[in-house]
Amino acid sequence: MNTVSSSNSVIKNRFQSVVLAFRPKTLTASLVPCLAATALAVTTSPDVQWWIFSYALMASFFIQIGTNLVNDAMDFKKGADTDARMGPQRITHAGILTAQQVLLLATLFFLGAVVLGFPLVKEGGTPIVTIGILSVLMGYGYTAGPYPLAYRGLGDLFVILFFGLAAVMGLFFLHTKMWTIDSFILGLQIGLHATVLIAINNLRDIDGDAKVNKRTLAVRLGISGAKKEIYFLCLAPFVLQAYWLVHGHYLATLLPFIALPLAIKIIKNVQNTAPSVQYNKFLGQSAGLHLIFGLLISIGFII
Repeated sequence: MNTVSSSNSVIKNRFQSVVLAFRPKTLTASLVPCLAATALAVTTSPDVQWWIFSYALMASFFIQIGTNLVNDAMDFKKGADTDARMGPQRITHAGILTAQQVLLLATLFFLGAVVLGFPLVKEGGTPIVTIGILSVLMGYGYTAGPYPLAYRGLGDLFVILFFGLAAVMGLFFLHTKMWTIDSFILGLQIGLHATVLIAINNLRDIDGDAKVNKRTLAVRLGISGAKKEIYFLCLAPFVLQAYWLVHGHYLATLLPFIALPLAIKIIKNVQNTAPSVQYNKFLGQSAGLHLIFGLLISIGFII
């Protein structure tokens, strides 16, 4: 009986470790653009179809999870994950799954995203095909392939483009069949705040990444430059709120400023702290900033 109980405990622990490798706390990076795009669409077309939101959200979750798993496996294979790493446990480095198993699991999530995308393609046509294919390819190419984006300092741009502009503008188009400057500005705001997470993550890992020639933007900019990038990413979406004020979206303009004290807190924390394990706490704060800002601007649009 003890043997069976021990075996079940091992399986349970392995399963929990694999689920944690999906980085569930970071999935707000997929949730927020879907909520914001749908809220903006409601201001244009009251007859929003919620099945579109549901399929787009699940496809986004699957692409993000697939990207996280590829990152887990490839960082291990390239030597970027060591015992000195300050971030959360990686299942490949911990020996819970092999790199090949993790990449297979990532592939299954990418395939799931493709399946979920079929009804969206039927609804939105060629533009959605393009966004979908690029999202999957770039998710894989973030740390894998012949030109891994994260190793070339392009990871931050990837997040702005795909977790901001493409996600918001693509879903807004699915709801309304329109490409607008409104959806571009909103996508840029959401993308900038989503990028705070990766910028803090890369600043935390700057020394280890430099040693294995992982040329993240933080490595390229140096500690001082990387901190200034984080300050910009935190504050720029609030500056862009002027656009919504000019266009008469007064609640959508004002409500997100409730999140400004959190943005300032993150800036002060980063300013006063050298890259260290303490940055894991700042990651949680930046995820909160992204979520709160996105929820408040969405509420502003809907009301």
